[in-house]
Amino acid sequence: MDGFRVGADGFELDGRPVRLLSGALHYFRVHEEQWGHRLAMLRALGLNCVETYVPWNLHEPGPGDYRDVEALGRFLDAVREAGLWAIVRPGPYICAEWENGGLPHWLTGVVGARARTRDEEYLGHVGRWFRRLLREVVPRQHGGPGGGPVIMVQVENEYGSYGSDRVYLAHLADLLRAAGVRVPLFTSDGPEDHMLSGGSLPGVLATVNFGSGARAAFAKLREHRPSGPLMCMEFWCGWFDHWGAEHVVRDAGDAAAALAEILECGASVNLYMAHGGTNFAGWAGANRGGGALHDGALEPDVTSYDYDAPIDEHGRPTAKFEAFRDVLARYAPGPLPEPPAPLPVLGAPVSAALADWAPLDAVLDRLGTPEAEHAVPPTFEELDVDRGLVRYALTVPGPRGPCPLSVRGLRDRAVVYVDGERAGVLTEDEPVLGVPVAGHARVELWVESLGRVNYGPRLGEPKGIEGGVLHERQYLHGVRARGLRLDAFDVAPAVREIPGGGQGRGRPGLYRGALSVRGAGDAALELPGFTRGFVWVNGFNLGRYWSVGPQRSLYVPGPVLREGENEVWVLELEEGGERVALR
Repeated sequence: MDGFRVGADGFELDGRPVRLLSGALHYFRVHEEQWGHRLAMLRALGLNCVETYVPWNLHEPGPGDYRDVEALGRFLDAVREAGLWAIVRPGPYICAEWENGGLPHWLTGVVGARARTRDEEYLGHVGRWFRRLLREVVPRQHGGPGGGPVIMVQVENEYGSYGSDRVYLAHLADLLRAAGVRVPLFTSDGPEDHMLSGGSLPGVLATVNFGSGARAAFAKLREHRPSGPLMCMEFWCGWFDHWGAEHVVRDAGDAAAALAEILECGASVNLYMAHGGTNFAGWAGANRGGGALHDGALEPDVTSYDYDAPIDEHGRPTAKFEAFRDVLARYAPGPLPEPPAPLPVLGAPVSAALADWAPLDAVLDRLGTPEAEHAVPPTFEELDVDRGLVRYALTVPGPRGPCPLSVRGLRDRAVVYVDGERAGVLTEDEPVLGVPVAGHARVELWVESLGRVNYGPRLGEPKGIEGGVLHERQYLHGVRARGLRLDAFDVAPAVREIPGGGQGRGRPGLYRGALSVRGAGDAALELPGFTRGFVWVNGFNLGRYWSVGPQRSLYVPGPVLREGENEVWVLELEEGGERVALR
């Protein structure tokens, strides 16, 4: 029988038993010109399959406004050319340490806690999105006339960690089938009773996610599913980093031993991640601390999604690659292919001063959304800002003596100016300005989103100011608000036309300049003296930088650079530096 199917105790491909040795590689975290190289690295690692999520918010920034959904189809074509199978995880929620777990801001801003349920408004948007998205998947299913690589499609994602709406899960499965998905469907959840009972669906393959303890995890799965293939859909072989925290690594030998245990159980596996890539363009998400309830302090994710994976952010093999290759080679039908030739790297280090500076007000005047006055501060969602910042301007009436100025419901970080002078930085955990403010005074709060929560009960919470601005106990009304979306910088001529304002001298604003490159290739961009913001090279948004670490440089894919002059923009939100460097 042609095609891929779920058997009584294993998978079958075209009538033959098969073990899936898969690796996660997200097409949206890798420059398209480097897909082929990264897929060849997966094959050399000993894998026969690749898994990818699909981020809804990347492809539909506004209702019905689709952006390059075809990228998924192109990636699946590249997978087929590389000789791999494909597992597609379309969500609609994906987690993935991605902004809002992949859900569009314009959707969660309206439906709130009704997201990821049977709610009709939410499902109406999901249905429309799936009908567009699945046109990239359905023709590329294995066993069809096109001979495509897709062998499985996921229903939702780790739903048992969030909800228990079986009606919702069943509706999603019906949507997938109605759109033409005929390969096996599956769910994936943690190996705990409440997760498996809340996230699995009768008649749909259940898989589990974990980083160690395979025998115990599969035993728990067998309590819920006595038969069917065993698969670890996310083997967490590394982990991700948060701004201001320590860099996380996992010993290669320990991870290899955990992988061997999975395979000794006769199970299939998906390495999460085989190659992590990069959260370009400010798409990194955030977690909440507070232990199992995930209701504590915000923990924003860094730009790098290296994940301490076997293939690092630059596409290079690591010690973990070699350790995993040794394990996976035992299950290969023949000798493993050699890794592909390394991609070109930067020919020589280069640095340059960014002498052209424009103040933030000038940037906002040219690229910002229209300014309007509101009774109370609007949220980012109400201003249609997904990634970026909002300037809130208001007046403290007077005359009155100095009183504390505070913000309720601040998410996430505000640089405050009083009568044009910087007065301090406020955060969710420190919402009171250190110096009291007297009236009459003009107050500006430049509020930045550090990434929407991608996991847990606070998924979809708004950004900006949700409560209000208070002077002592009095709310301040009549708030003027204007947004600066990061995608406004996609229009390069508009960025170049922003009038300069002389030397930056460490002030916030837009720093512009050029780097002269000889020998274009993969590189790392360093920003000594800069504090926090975003960087573009030749119009390509590399992502957020922040001096608190642990990430100290930004990955620059070789295809972004060109021989000769390369344009650099740095949007600094606190204190700027003078030079940037490529290494």
